[in-house]
Amino acid sequence: MTIVWFVATYVGLALGRWPGLRLDRSGIAILGAVLMLATGRIDLEDARAALDLPTLAVLFGMMLVSVQCETSGLYDLVAEWIVRLGRPRALLVGTVVGVAALSAVLTNDVTCLALTPLIGRAVLRAGLPPIPFLLAIACASNLGSALTPIGNPQNILIAQRLGLRFGPFVAACAIPVVLSLAALVAVLWRDVPRERSSATAPGATAVGARTPDPAQLRKAIVLVAATLIGFLTPAPAALVALAAGGLVLASRRFQSRDRLELVDWPLLMMFVGLFVVVAAFERSGALATLGNAAGEAGLDLPAPAVLLPATLVLSALVSNVPAVMLLLPLLPGATATTGHELALASTFAGNLLPVGSIANLIVVEQAARLGVRVRFLAYVRVGIPVTALSFLAIAASRLLAVG
Repeated sequence: MTIVWFVATYVGLALGRWPGLRLDRSGIAILGAVLMLATGRIDLEDARAALDLPTLAVLFGMMLVSVQCETSGLYDLVAEWIVRLGRPRALLVGTVVGVAALSAVLTNDVTCLALTPLIGRAVLRAGLPPIPFLLAIACASNLGSALTPIGNPQNILIAQRLGLRFGPFVAACAIPVVLSLAALVAVLWRDVPRERSSATAPGATAVGARTPDPAQLRKAIVLVAATLIGFLTPAPAALVALAAGGLVLASRRFQSRDRLELVDWPLLMMFVGLFVVVAAFERSGALATLGNAAGEAGLDLPAPAVLLPATLVLSALVSNVPAVMLLLPLLPGATATTGHELALASTFAGNLLPVGSIANLIVVEQAARLGVRVRFLAYVRVGIPVTALSFLAIAASRLLAVG
């Protein structure tokens, strides 16, 4: 029965729904955990022990920091800077760099949610083709978030499980991320005209942008800087993130409830559900059997030649967070290098398909609200080469490190 519930959960995650029910991925993960508990596949005490509290703490704290940045108008300020760059191709480069930078230190999902409508409206008003810029936002958010151990949920999980420090993580991931961002610009370059065909100013302002609140903006910038410094110290990352989140709640102007309502609770609950589902699967012995079968087949999972394609396929099927949760127990004693490669591969794999990451889905949904349909073929025409070049960048970085 454990295997049945596990497969049902992961198939649901791959499809994004269970037929006949209006469940999203978070609901599927929670219901999977409930079924594991209700049928005795795991008890409450083991389920509690399965929850990785440091990972949840870092994720929650950084969500609150992102809330501070969003409500202060920081994202709007960055959007204004991007859309004022002038020429279309400069706008493309600015979009990639700006989105990647924000995604590296803040939640990539929030970055997409905040910037897509602002940049999208500016591009449409300028008479430019919107698809390249929308895909630039989606892909750059994934690539940029791979740079740090706080850039996305799966990196937070990997860093906490394997004890990876902030500085060495950035140093190990910098070259593949920079090369991948350059590849993204190169892939989209020919889809963006050299000059505007419209007489309208190319985004003189980001339509719909709010006016930044100077006091809250200063608080956001200082808080982000202090949080990054805190991550570079020996202090536990969970405490640093919770302290930052606490400072966000400590406000004379905003009710705590208003701040907390902006936290991505469904994502946190998806983590909770998947921790329980994977723990039950592991306790059944099925995961160990799977690992032994791979070993008998001569597959050394920590080896890059196996880990990278396995992560790519699994992340493409069920998205990167569930993929990482399943792979980590199969990597006992994983080195920091393995952790860095898993983080890069699972994040880069999110660019392969529109359903590869939540950030992609946010961009597609926001684009639809602007009246722009991002078709599957239009996405994969960019996603496939960008993902292939990104994985080559990981391999090249590994060769340089070995050399």
